[in-house]
Amino acid sequence: MTTENTEIDQELDDATLENNANGEQMIVEELSVEEQLTQDLAKEKDKYLRLFAEFENYKRRTSKERIELFKTANQEVLLAMLPVLDDFDRALVEISKSDDELLTKGVELIHEKLKSTLVSKGLEQVEVKAGDAFDADFAEAITQIPAPKMKGKIVDVLEKGYKLGDKIIRFPKVVIGQ
Repeated sequence: MTTENTEIDQELDDATLENNANGEQMIVEELSVEEQLTQDLAKEKDKYLRLFAEFENYKRRTSKERIELFKTANQEVLLAMLPVLDDFDRALVEISKSDDELLTKGVELIHEKLKSTLVSKGLEQVEVKAGDAFDADFAEAITQIPAPKMKGKIVDVLEKGYKLGDKIIRFPKVVIGQ
């Protein structure tokens, strides 16, 4: 019986080893599948976070662009109106030379109404005057004239400049001394 028992025990041990081997293999496979799912979940989470961040950046950028567009939407219309405003300025100078006070008063009222309408739309005059130091960022030099006392300074303003918000839409045209 001992030999028989030994053979049976050996067969049982072999079966147990196979079962243990199969069991371990299944555990290894389950861990492998579990690890794979964890890795897949991490990848998908990373994709989601990147996509979410990209979308947030897109929203911020388009919102900023929309605000800029609203700020400068009137730019073309205001640029088209600037020659009319210049003509009114020249007309006021010439009409003020006449003796007709009613005509002068009427033109002044229309001029002020036009200016106030343009200002309400965001138009501002760029403030430069004779005697100021010339800065190429805020004015356009048309010509230079010999003026020893005014070297590098504005001698005369030929055309007013205007800005819309912080952006200069027409630079003032000036004469500078050399």
